[in-house]
Amino acid sequence: MPPRPSTFSIAARDPETDAVGVAVQSKFVGVGAVVPFVSADAGAVATQSFANVAYGPDGLDLLREGHAPAEAIDRLTADDDEAPSRQVGIVAADPEDPPAAFTGDECHDHAGDRQGNHYTVQGNILENADTLDAMAETFEGTDGGLPERLIAALHAGNEAGGDRRGEQSAALYVAKPEGGYDGKNDRWVDVRVDDHERPIDELERVFKIYDVTLLEREVPAETRELTGETATAVGSALADLGFYDGEPTDAFDDEARDALETFRGMNNFENHSLAVLEDAIARGWNGTDPDDDPESRLVDAIWRGLSRLDRV
Repeated sequence: MPPRPSTFSIAARDPETDAVGVAVQSKFVGVGAVVPFVSADAGAVATQSFANVAYGPDGLDLLREGHAPAEAIDRLTADDDEAPSRQVGIVAADPEDPPAAFTGDECHDHAGDRQGNHYTVQGNILENADTLDAMAETFEGTDGGLPERLIAALHAGNEAGGDRRGEQSAALYVAKPEGGYDGKNDRWVDVRVDDHERPIDELERVFKIYDVTLLEREVPAETRELTGETATAVGSALADLGFYDGEPTDAFDDEARDALETFRGMNNFENHSLAVLEDAIARGWNGTDPDDDPESRLVDAIWRGLSRLDRV
């Protein structure tokens, strides 16, 4: 028998943005290649345990044909001799269809699933049932966009117990109509960590870079300039990175802005104007970790500052 991607995952939708997605963590290499299947015109499928990856595309097709998630699961498992070893969660893009999941009797303990409005969580080889409860409660209680809520659910599940064998890989896959690069497909967020000691932390770090680089935000009505201690600290960070040759001061001058412009171009942050980037850093800098390296701190500050703006 092939190795099982013994896993905890969440499949969910956001009716306000028409986004659907899956977030998953496992003590299994490259779990993003096995578990999540998502399409904006159909919904989201998480297939795991002794995973049948055909459940992904077949489940999405069944949703497109008008079957509710529970009906789709019945059809997927009906002719599958290995169904007792399978686990699958499905959420339809249609907000009127309730999410559903299946946990086979032969999935290794602890195994189970939970459903709520617009989401299903499921897991196997878990430390405890608290993992699933924590994921559900956190998803329901977290503000923000669907990607942030999915990542928060992974953190909560891991902290409550998680995969009893440990951590290795994680993935976040969210689809939205015309949400992909240049609006040419629905692949809005597609981030994977295939092998890492702390894969959920790393997934969140990479997602923040992805968000700042590829996802668009509304234009703010007004912007702040960098001043005071924050201006000095940001100038020092840019100097440490080799972008700024001047003496950092509490006045963020034209030379410092030129350095920030170079940083913007080198990191492909052209989705945001220089003024919006400076505003984001001014608003987000104090929430960053002083122990982080200068580049990580700048990216985190930008992400924090942009997070007040709705995505478009």
